[in-house]
Amino acid sequence: MAKFNRKVSRVRRHTRIRARVQGTESRPRLCVFRSLTNIYSQVIDDTKGLTLVSASSLDEEIKNAAGDKKKSEVSELVGALVAKRAKEKGITQVAFDRGGFRFHGRVKALADAAREQGLKF
Repeated sequence: MAKFNRKVSRVRRHTRIRARVQGTESRPRLCVFRSLTNIYSQVIDDTKGLTLVSASSLDEEIKNAAGDKKKSEVSELVGALVAKRAKEKGITQVAFDRGGFRFHGRVKALADAAREQGLKF
């Protein structure tokens, strides 16, 4: 009997999600990846295979503002930053790709902050 592997399970979930969620030129995909310490997000046009905008908790703007905040609060900052950068590029609508992660905690905080900044899912 095979052992339960969280990473393999997440990748399988992400594959199922990617079968349905596609980023187009008019509605690119907002992809989220969450590691133990950091969170990353990209706005991707899958038709061209280009990353249009990206933000992560490792960006200098966020590192300086984060200080000793909780991970979910840092995720809110990342969501606001990616939405701000997307709006500057003229992107208002995105398709949300949670990356196989549950839609709660840090992923939800990022999505809610992006919505507050004006991105439509």
